[in-house]
Order: sequence, then C-alpha cells, then structure tokens
Amino acid sequence: MTERLRWGILGTGGIARMFTSDLLLTGHDVVAVGSRTRESAEEFAAAHGIARAHGSYEELVADPEVDAIYVATPHPYHAANATLALQHGKHVLVEKPFTINEAEARSVVELAAASGLVVLEAMWTRWLPHMLRVREILASGALGEVRALIADHDQKISTDPEGRLQNPALGGGALLDLGIYPVSFAWDVFGAPAVVHAIASSTPTGVDRQTAILFGYPGGEQAVIHTQLDARGPSTAVIVGTEARIEIDEVWYAPTSFSLVSSDGTVLERYESSVEGRGMQFQADELERLVAAGASGGEILPPEETVAIMATLDEIRRQIGLVYPSERG
Repeated sequence: MTERLRWGILGTGGIARMFTSDLLLTGHDVVAVGSRTRESAEEFAAAHGIARAHGSYEELVADPEVDAIYVATPHPYHAANATLALQHGKHVLVEKPFTINEAEARSVVELAAASGLVVLEAMWTRWLPHMLRVREILASGALGEVRALIADHDQKISTDPEGRLQNPALGGGALLDLGIYPVSFAWDVFGAPAVVHAIASSTPTGVDRQTAILFGYPGGEQAVIHTQLDARGPSTAVIVGTEARIEIDEVWYAPTSFSLVSSDGTVLERYESSVEGRGMQFQADELERLVAAGASGGEILPPEETVAIMATLDEIRRQIGLVYPSERG
C-alpha cells in the first residue's frame, strides 16, 4: 500500500469538488484548500470537511502540511499555478488540458524534473479500470492489425456567452475542454500522429463550437475524432482491427463497459465496469505511486507525452485559427 500524500486543492470550482469527493470517498488525505478569496475556500472546506482553508494560492502552496497540489483553475492559469506549487516543493496534479500550449507545458515539466518533483496531467480516463483492460486486449493481439479509432466527445453545454467554455480569455471552445479526451485516447492507442487534419466552426465569441479531426499514422492507421459543445453526441468509441474490434459504451471516457467483438459479430468478451464514485481517484493513486517509487513519470502518461499531446493540440488550433488572448503579443 502506497503511503498517502497530504493533498491541497487549488481552486474551488466544479471539477475540484468532484475530485475532492472521490478522494475522500476512497481514503485519500485532503488537508487543505486554497482559493482567491477566503470566503470561497472556507465554504469549500466546510462542504468537504477539510481542516484548513487558505485565502490565496500562495498561502496554500506554502502550507507545510501539504505534499501534493491538485490544480483545478481555468486552463490559462494552469501553467502559473503549477509553477507556483513546484517552486514551493509540492508535487502537482494538473487538470487537463495541462496548459494552454506546448511551450507552457514544456516549461512546467522541465521545472518539475529540475526540482525532483512529480507533475502529472489529470487525464483521469487513462487510469480507469476499463481502459487498463482495453490496453491488455490491444497488447494481446486479439484485434489483429489495429487499423482505426473512432471517438467523439460531443456535449450540449450552455451557450451563455459569459460562460467559461464560450470565453476565449478562459481557454474556451470544444477542443481543449472536450476534444482533448479523444485526442489523448488516439495518442494512447497509436502514439504520435504523422498527419493532422482539422476543420472547425466557431461560436460568436470566437472559440471552436465543433471540431473534426483526422490523424494519420506511419503504418496507415487512422483516428477519426469529433468534438462539439452545443449538441449531444453518442460519446462512444471503437477501436477497429482486422480480426476484432472494441466497442466502448457511453460515456467512453468515464467509468463504463465495453464489448470485444469478432469480425463476424460474435461477442468475445463483455467488460462491465464497477468503480467507486466518479473514478477520479485513480489519477491521485498514480501520482502517489510515482512519488513513493521515486519516479518522475509512469508508462501510462509520462510527462513528455503530455507535452507532445499539447503540441498536437497546438497544430489543430493552428489549422482552425484558434488563438487565445494570452498567446497574442
């Protein structure tokens, strides 16, 4: 059993609440929370039974009773918040997208390495039990030659122009909030794409409303990805091989079930998922495991892959013309 780290939560929004609930449900040690205002921190601490509430991020990262920080602020602040935590000697789990772009991601990863600290992207899907089984099946060769991945992350979210996903200043748009899931999944299955093609349509606020992406790989494999923020899709995924395919049920990136189906339609395996809470605790387990092992990164999502995925997202944004205010000179 890995010794539990003492967690601090940086940010008090919805994703921070879900993560904290899963950690407390599964026996993790959450000891502090920090917000830009003490009132927000105290409300969050009271709701979750957390001992200490800090009225600034600086107070939180300086807390000597905190070993690891979970960064749950809007995308454009991830790099600065992660850097602040690392500078104070804390291991860091950074909510996806890891940063706004590759340059920021590389800076954070290099600082962690130089400091002897663990930094991990909170792409929680990577560590879910059904995804671990998917990787086992792929490694077994049961699919034959793996030819294609098809996945969507299409949600119907508020179109309020003041909302976070509509706001360019907060890193809004479908791609970085939703599309990052199937993009990361394609990386998980096939690695780095050799060819990237993307098209998008925009919201009135200037972020991507929907984006279609095609990846091509040196061996001829393809990944077909779609994401949008104002219409609900099936949120399913399939990995297609010459001998069989894996059909992952709705919602494929959350705890769910899947079928291994032969090319003649026979169901060879039915995997049924059973997970406590939402399943966000597994990424915390991974960070704690890496710290205990004295490792800088693991095989499932090493820091250099996080940086490379951000580079792929940069290329997609270049093709669809999406530039954020923080990136403009």
